[in-house]
Amino acid sequence: MLRTVLWFTYFWLYKLYSLLLLKKVNRLINSGQHQQAEKEIAAIARSWARSIIKYTGTKVEVAGLENIPEGTVLFVSNHQSNFDIPLLIGYIDKPKGFIAKAELKKVPIIRTWMEKIHCVFIERDNMRQSVKAILEGIELLKQGKSMVLFPEGTRSKSNVMNEFKAGGMKLALKAKVPIVPVTIKGSYQMLEQKRLIKPAKVKLVVSPPIYVDKLSKEEQAKLSETVRDIIAKELN
Repeated sequence: MLRTVLWFTYFWLYKLYSLLLLKKVNRLINSGQHQQAEKEIAAIARSWARSIIKYTGTKVEVAGLENIPEGTVLFVSNHQSNFDIPLLIGYIDKPKGFIAKAELKKVPIIRTWMEKIHCVFIERDNMRQSVKAILEGIELLKQGKSMVLFPEGTRSKSNVMNEFKAGGMKLALKAKVPIVPVTIKGSYQMLEQKRLIKPAKVKLVVSPPIYVDKLSKEEQAKLSETVRDIIAKELN
């Protein structure tokens, strides 16, 4: 219980502190220093992510960082818990936005920072909005912004993956960027059902990239299944 209280206290205090950091970022943007602003945003996001993971007492192991190619990529990952976003921001050192659930857009301050790192908010029960969000994600990838997709659509809250929604693979296929599969192991153990935070051992495994422009039409049609199999193999 004490760890949970301390974590939430730190989380909310950092949110307030981030308003000062936001002013610095906005000054850079308003003065036309967009490249410097992007670097500042990425550094702030990484520092925040690592700090809130640290306060859970969790130990994180990362394997396969050498598999991340230069340039823009679409990271495709399984989704076990609310900590998956900070885990990927903090421990995979490549600036990235997320295809995130629309509910996060309602969270003050968090929403602003997610917009700064180029997240796209998706309403999965709204087909028209979902298509619009995917198109927005494709455009960001074409602009050179790496993205993260959780094709399960929701947290599994366990070590067992849900089925992948195939539509998200269009992000990579249309933008012609490599897919980098990422396996998250153990993050579901960081948060108990009563919302009590506890230490865990988490492992992130980055698998070799899939270059979608080299796939046949048959391979493209099975892309979602292929990526899921890669992640499932590492998960088990």
